[in-house]
Amino acid sequence: MTRIIAPAFATTTVIHISSNIYIYTFSEYIQTLEKMCSYIFNCCDCSRMHAKCNKEIAQHQQLIAELQEQLSMKNKRITELTSLLDKYQSVFSLSSSLSTPTAVIKNQQQQQQQQQQQMDNNELFGFGGNVSISQNELTVQTRKRGIGISAEPQNEDEIQSKELISHPKSEDVRKLLKVAIMENDFMNHIASTQLTELIDCMYSIDFTTDEMIINEGDFGSLVYVLAEGKLEISKDGRKLRVLDRPTVLGELAVLYNCTRTASVKALTNGTLWAIDRASFQTILMRNHLQKRNDYTTFLRSVPIFSGLPDGTISKLADQLNEITYRPNEFIIRQGARGDNFYIIADGHVKVTMYPTLENGTIDRSNEPQFVRTLGRGEWFGEKALAGDNLRTANIIAAGDGAVTCLALDLESYNLLLGDLEGLKRRYSKEKVVDDKLGEFKPEFQNLQLDKLQIISTLGSGGFGRVELVCIGDDKTKTYALKKMKKQHIVETKQEEHVMNERNIMLQTDSDFIVRLCKTFRDTKYLYLLLEVCLGGELWSLLKDKYFFTEQATQFYLACVVEGLDYLHRKNIIYRDLKPENIMLDTHGYCKLTDLGFAKHLPYGAKTWTFCGTPEYMAPEIILNKGHDSAVDHWSLGVLLFELLTGLPPFESPDTMRTYGIILKGIDAVKFPSRMSKNAQCLVKKLCRENPTERYGVGKGGLREIEKHVWFEGFDWVGLRKRALKAPHERQVLSQSDLRHFDTYPEDNEEPEDETSGWDELF
Repeated sequence: MTRIIAPAFATTTVIHISSNIYIYTFSEYIQTLEKMCSYIFNCCDCSRMHAKCNKEIAQHQQLIAELQEQLSMKNKRITELTSLLDKYQSVFSLSSSLSTPTAVIKNQQQQQQQQQQQMDNNELFGFGGNVSISQNELTVQTRKRGIGISAEPQNEDEIQSKELISHPKSEDVRKLLKVAIMENDFMNHIASTQLTELIDCMYSIDFTTDEMIINEGDFGSLVYVLAEGKLEISKDGRKLRVLDRPTVLGELAVLYNCTRTASVKALTNGTLWAIDRASFQTILMRNHLQKRNDYTTFLRSVPIFSGLPDGTISKLADQLNEITYRPNEFIIRQGARGDNFYIIADGHVKVTMYPTLENGTIDRSNEPQFVRTLGRGEWFGEKALAGDNLRTANIIAAGDGAVTCLALDLESYNLLLGDLEGLKRRYSKEKVVDDKLGEFKPEFQNLQLDKLQIISTLGSGGFGRVELVCIGDDKTKTYALKKMKKQHIVETKQEEHVMNERNIMLQTDSDFIVRLCKTFRDTKYLYLLLEVCLGGELWSLLKDKYFFTEQATQFYLACVVEGLDYLHRKNIIYRDLKPENIMLDTHGYCKLTDLGFAKHLPYGAKTWTFCGTPEYMAPEIILNKGHDSAVDHWSLGVLLFELLTGLPPFESPDTMRTYGIILKGIDAVKFPSRMSKNAQCLVKKLCRENPTERYGVGKGGLREIEKHVWFEGFDWVGLRKRALKAPHERQVLSQSDLRHFDTYPEDNEEPEDETSGWDELF
């Protein structure tokens, strides 16, 4: 504490500061007082400034609140305008995708146009397509209609016999290519052995200044890596960026025959390295086929698996995990517990044992005794699969190199097989699935195309149109007639898919799948006469409602499960599940439609064709690893998410970015808090990265989903008897009432004739 003692007429001043005493002259005393007064005034100024700042902060907070309110109102208005825009586009745009139950051939060019339109909208409005109102977490669906895409169907025999050409290159170039490929979000998932072969097959292309490397809108089949030089990327005449370092270009072309989404022009002289789609897919497919064949060969040599059908052996092969061990590393320790069974894929191991005392304990006082050596194709740990998890010997990686083993864990084994001996007995009694083609019902067998009268249009797309028709003048019973342009089918190489659709629909008869009544053909079109569902698409209803309640979603998902389970039990995979392909009858029940990507696939087999709708594709399709019915389980999880939120979990205006999001997995997806934990759990179980781990893929099939807690209390029997009331009935006034469909202008353009005869058996 400071005390100042200043007598009125003193020439000196005494100042006490704590225990110290300072003596000043009068002038010094005055100066000290001035300094202290200045300090006091400054403190007062700070106080006034602090009050002023608080006032300004309050004003800013009020302004922020007002702006947030305005932003919320603008978001709502954007949502309303976007919804109206989508409806007007579907009415007036012939290039829009199919809005009916029956898209068979998928127009890749339409997809590119729709993606660009969506990207332009995002740039205009400044958001990525997902408008959210935070107050109540109401996520409004604004995604475009999903367009199915497909590459040319792949043939295993052709893939195995294709000769690949290797092109020499320096080690520096190989390193450059490897770095560029591994930095690409899509291509960095390629296995090391595949990467080596890809680099071997890449060839150099020199370019000069101003040369066009890629033209926007052209179809492409090459993927490039820039090695030297500068390239300019442009879209719709707008310059986007300049590339001047090793970068992958045009990777979408190695997936399917799509149009280029941007132009690439050379700014300098330089060099590219390229590989074509056929070689790229051959390398990926051949590698997976060879590995699968090796795995099944190993499994067939194991006595405990003898007597199992080929399909089951193949399924077991998919469950094997490749594990590498260093020299002298223990794989199994005697006395430990473990539930893995092992097959040696490469290298060899040594088996050692400690003696066991009379009381059953292991005597580790001495070195273990060498028993034998096991090599490639031999196995150990098989007792674990029978429930005996106590290890009776040491297994140690031997030799100077690494040892690779294929491991099968007990959980995966039980999930797939359960009781092995019981499975063998069942298999010996089972009949082969009947895949014979059915016949048209008697009332349609003699029906001629010219007896059908067009009432109105249900949908339109690049493949053709879907018309509402009646037989003769009888409008009390109507049908959907899908007209597919033969020339378009041939141009897009979809002949096999079209024939598959016709043949598979002849095999199906389910209340949860649209039925085929009759087929026709002429020089311009192929025709499918189908059961009509006047309730419209589930996608249209979802778009109107934004999202469904969990109770409504249970009903719709259960209908889909019934349809998929019916197909899977007949060894048919669907491959294009999405709300656009789910129709509603007038009672509000769901039916699967558009079986253009469906395929008959024997149990345990794989197929390789890249097809589906991007947002719903499983990772194994994108990575060309071969796929089976497990892709439908993945899509079912995506569908559940979209029905509950209004948007799929994996979505981007750019297709390659969508694939990248999918490859990151479901665990990278943020779930809205309004979705129940049980629903989230089911989505995550269906969308497991490993196809064999997806819910319902094991021995119980899709019926396992009925047991999930999210479906607890749901009346499956009532659903199958159609005794449940649907969440939204879709009433109509007559069999020609199209209130649940959009309207379409007439199409007077006739396609050219196509008379090659490939459709003779249609």
